[in-house]
Amino acid sequence: MSLTRVVLRLGRNPKAGFPDGDDTHGYVVVAPLDKDGKLDIELWRANKSDCTVDRFSPDPADKADGWLSHRGSHWFFRYDEEDEGPDEPVYRLGDHTLRVGEYLTIHEADGDDLTYRVTEALPV
Repeated sequence: MSLTRVVLRLGRNPKAGFPDGDDTHGYVVVAPLDKDGKLDIELWRANKSDCTVDRFSPDPADKADGWLSHRGSHWFFRYDEEDEGPDEPVYRLGDHTLRVGEYLTIHEADGDDLTYRVTEALPV
């Protein structure tokens, strides 16, 4: 078990205006993954401050940094500054395998649910 740098890039989202996806929008997440590529709650508890999230975009106003957070049975991307937006819940993140080629859905601060694909997953 170790921390892994996972890069998520915007996947195909035709209804949101991204029929082919967009590699310039996404997230870099340092996540506590087990041997199967799933989030490990105990490893997260032991390394909370190292489990970070960076949202990237060509628009500087959309960029943000924060932490991977867990409440109840849900995982969130938590931001520490008001202008970065509210927490972003990630649909069933704890059930996903975070390996290259996998997809997941993030509930964006503007209310859209967007699909992202894992494009990189490397040990930290």
